[in-house]
Amino acid sequence: MNATETKHATQIFRKTNSQAGRHIAVTPANSTNRHLCYSRIILTDSVQSVVFHTGEQEAGLIVLNGSAMVSVEGQHHDLRKLDGIYIPRDASVQVSSDGVADIAEFSAAVSGRNPVQVVRYGEVSVDPSLRFTVGAASQQRQVSVIIGKNVQANRLLLGFTVSDPGNWTSWPPHEHAKMLEEMYVFFDMPEPAYGIQLIYNDTEYPELVTVVRDGDAVAIPSGYHPNVSVPGHRITFLWALAAHREHEDRQYGVVNVQPAFIPKPAAEL
Repeated sequence: MNATETKHATQIFRKTNSQAGRHIAVTPANSTNRHLCYSRIILTDSVQSVVFHTGEQEAGLIVLNGSAMVSVEGQHHDLRKLDGIYIPRDASVQVSSDGVADIAEFSAAVSGRNPVQVVRYGEVSVDPSLRFTVGAASQQRQVSVIIGKNVQANRLLLGFTVSDPGNWTSWPPHEHAKMLEEMYVFFDMPEPAYGIQLIYNDTEYPELVTVVRDGDAVAIPSGYHPNVSVPGHRITFLWALAAHREHEDRQYGVVNVQPAFIPKPAAEL
């Protein structure tokens, strides 16, 4: 780890998809996060099942590859690629697979309990309020909301973004630190694909500029946070948001755009 990486060790987490089993990668104890935790569950022929308890945290799982059975309090739910599931606090969970499965798990401590809710990507993909294209040329991307207004939750909002090759995402630069903290986890970016992630409050000299590759995670406690993929390759990332105030701040799309990039009315052009 170089000097810059050491400085940002509580924001950047490399290759979180490199271990079989359930690996807890990010928590408020080792990061700048106040609420969000992130674990990666990799099931293989040698590790076919993991068991855990959510404790005081609500959790959301998204299957990134393969298929899995998620059992919550003895109730079984079969999930396929890009399906998601919301799991309440104080729940016993088993995740298993007969083959290979790659699953992202996000969680945050909450005071209340909601029901288990399964989200089928097949349904998300045909709902224009949950899957949509945003951005103009050089910044166009597809956004899928897995756990949003369609799911009862206290803090969590989860989904993923897929850019067109070489494009910027999270553009124009925006921030939402008063209401929400965020994490990005980059996936489905096979070598040699990579991106550049910026996080900054100083609009002239960004505090963090780093290369991100498949499996890397970045905590975004505050600041503008655009990124860009290299030409010929797309940037693909999970985004997880946690509301600072339960329910009240759980709002997707409420952002403050960097003033210099706010589109000007036609009369001012």
